[in-house]
Order: sequence, then C-alpha cells, then structure tokens
Amino acid sequence: MIDIKFLRENPDKVKENIKKKFQFDKLPLVDEVIELDNQRRANQALADNLRAERNKYSKQIGALFAQKKIEEANEMKKLVTEKSEELERLEALETELSEKVTKIMMTIPNIIDDSVPIGKDDSENVEVQRYGEPVVPDFEIPYHTDIMEKLNGIDLDSARRVAGNGFYYLMGDIARLHSAVISYARDFMIDRGFTYCVPPFMIRSNVVTGVMSFAEMDAMMYKIEGEDLYLIGTSEHSMIGKFIDTVIKEEELPKTLTSYSPCFRKEKGAHGIEERGVYRIHQFEKQEMIVVCKPEDSMMWFDKLWQNTVDLFRSMDIPVRTLECCSGDLADLKVKSVDVEAWSPRQKKYFEVGSCSNLGDAQARRLKIRVSAGKNKYFAHTLNNTVVAPPRMLIAFLENNLNEDGSVRIPEVLRPYMGGKEVITPSK
Repeated sequence: MIDIKFLRENPDKVKENIKKKFQFDKLPLVDEVIELDNQRRANQALADNLRAERNKYSKQIGALFAQKKIEEANEMKKLVTEKSEELERLEALETELSEKVTKIMMTIPNIIDDSVPIGKDDSENVEVQRYGEPVVPDFEIPYHTDIMEKLNGIDLDSARRVAGNGFYYLMGDIARLHSAVISYARDFMIDRGFTYCVPPFMIRSNVVTGVMSFAEMDAMMYKIEGEDLYLIGTSEHSMIGKFIDTVIKEEELPKTLTSYSPCFRKEKGAHGIEERGVYRIHQFEKQEMIVVCKPEDSMMWFDKLWQNTVDLFRSMDIPVRTLECCSGDLADLKVKSVDVEAWSPRQKKYFEVGSCSNLGDAQARRLKIRVSAGKNKYFAHTLNNTVVAPPRMLIAFLENNLNEDGSVRIPEVLRPYMGGKEVITPSK
C-alpha cells in the first residue's frame, strides 16, 4: 500500500505506474480516492472545529451554574447536546470515508522500481543470468513421479483416497531426501548469519491482509471455519507478521530470519502433464528467508537473498538461472522480483523453484512496522525469498542426479543428512 500523501501529491505518477502494470481498470481509482480523501479531510476539519466548540461551551456551563444563571446554563447544555449529536454524525462519516479510502488504497499497486522490465505477463519476464551448464543426458529421463515410484518413494493413490488430488505420501529414501534438503537449507542459511525460526502455521485475517493483496488471499488461503485464522501459504506470512504493530530501533536492523514451515494453498494451477505429481500441490514444506531493513538497504539485501538460493542449488550441482519478473507479472505489493529457475533435463527447459521479492514499505505500512531513529519514525522495508521448497525442488534434484540405471546420486553436501549414503538405488 502506497502512502496516501504520495498519491495526493503525485497522481500522475501513480496512474503511470498502473499503466505499466497493465491494470487499466484501476486508473479511475486514483481520482476516486483523491475525492474521498478530500471529503475525509474536510469532514475531519469540521469535526475538529465542532469538538473545540463543544469543549468550550462545556466549560462555560459550570461557570453559569456557579453564577446562578440557570436558564442560560440549560440553554448552553442544549447547545452542547446539539454539537455532540452533530459530532457523532461527523465521526461516523469520517470512519466510513476512512474505510473507503483504505479499501481503495489496498487495491492500488505499489510503485515498481525503475529497473523492472515492462511487460504484460510472465511470458515477457527477462532472463538475467545462468549458473552452471545445463546438461541433457544421452538416455531418457522419466517423469519425476516415475523416478520416485521406481525408488518406492511416493504413493499418490493412497493420498488421493485419504485427502484427494494435490496431496502425496513420500516414502523411504525419497522422504529422507526431502527432509535432508530442508535440514541442509536450514544450516546453509544459519551459516550465512540468519536466525532460525519455526513460526505459527496459522495467522489472523489482519496479518493476511497485511502481507498480501486481496486477489492473492482469495486464490491461496485456506480459512479455518468458525475462527479468525488462516493456514499460511508460506512462512513469510507469519514471519513478517511477527513484527506487526512494533517499533524497531534502527540500530537493531536488519532483522534476518530463516524459517521452516509447511505451506497450504488452495489453487492447484493449470492442468496437464506438468501439473501431475508434486509440481503444483495443496501442501508442501519450505525453508524461507525474510529481511526487515532500512529503506536504503533493501536493494542490497534483495541481491543477497536471490544469490543465496542460487548458491544453495549450485552447491547441489543443479544448474539454475535468474529471471527478472516484468511489471505485469509483479503482485501488487511488490517493488521488484526475481525468480530462480532450475534446469529440467527431461523438459529441456528451466522451471521456477524460488521467488525473491522486495516489497518496499508496503507490508510495513499495512502492518505498522516502524523504525525509530532518535525522535524520528519511519516504515521499514521488507523482503522475502525461497531458500528451497521441496518436493518441487526434488524434481530438479532427481532429474539432474539420475543415472541411466535408475539410481540417483547424492551430492556431497547432502550425504551427512542421508546417513552417509552416496546413491539411492531402485528396489529389485
């Protein structure tokens, strides 16, 4: 959510930003919110004047009674009552106008960074750099669930009977590999100076609307029936929410945290062969990283965060590339975003395994996360990035480490988490 003062003083810049995001239907909202804001401010001025008059008259009533001017005092009381009733009406109108302004402001997209490429959708995202040499072996790479099944590592049929589509049982060495990747990612981030955290897996609605747009909320979040609680779609939600309504001393910044959580998402995504298995699912686990920092440091941290993911995947010999998200592909709260994509030898293309986002002060403004610097206070900047999200990451892992005989190599960095195993072998 952008600053209403900025919108008030720069309506053309806000409209130009909306055009860059190809959300032309939102252009009228700028003038609408300015008009509502003018009404709110005028109403507030009337209420302030009325409040001052009422207080002045209230003080005079006591003096009139003391002077035995009963009739004048009673007339003054009637006047105070009238003022109070009018003030009550103005305060109700002020609340109504404030709610309308806030609702519109929460749908107007954040101002994107000047470096963001302009494009309508993800088809116009821009490749930034490749890391590692993509290899296609001279033998056929099976679909990832076929690889897992030959290793007795997945049971989708039982999961469908128990929970429906979009769920899975991971078994044996594949389940162990899944946990090994999470544990390695945790230690990888701790070694880079991040504080490890296991957050709540449910959050209240005010945190949900603080960390994402209404559109994302409707598409992603599972609501707990009868309670003001939602299952998290990523631990970023509760990790940023950790700082709601707080004032952080500037010298305590940055806050750098890495968190583990299960994640729950309603949307399964498009159908087709690449949507089978564990690519798009309702439940998965993830290691996340978040940063709360000073505004002038956020772009520096942005580059550090996506580099962490690149380094993690390269340490497991998985080729990756970074992809700059274009303006039309950015969620409304984001200032800038880079996806990390892993190489798929089977598909002979890259696919997303992580997303790094700089949200500027949008989340901090919604959640009232402020920084104190002496007598001054300002909103912090927040960032988040995926460290690793198995089981999707396992697709890249299995395809890039598969041997022709169906066995899977274990990279050296994961062997301590796999009991020293160097290879996973299919059952005879």
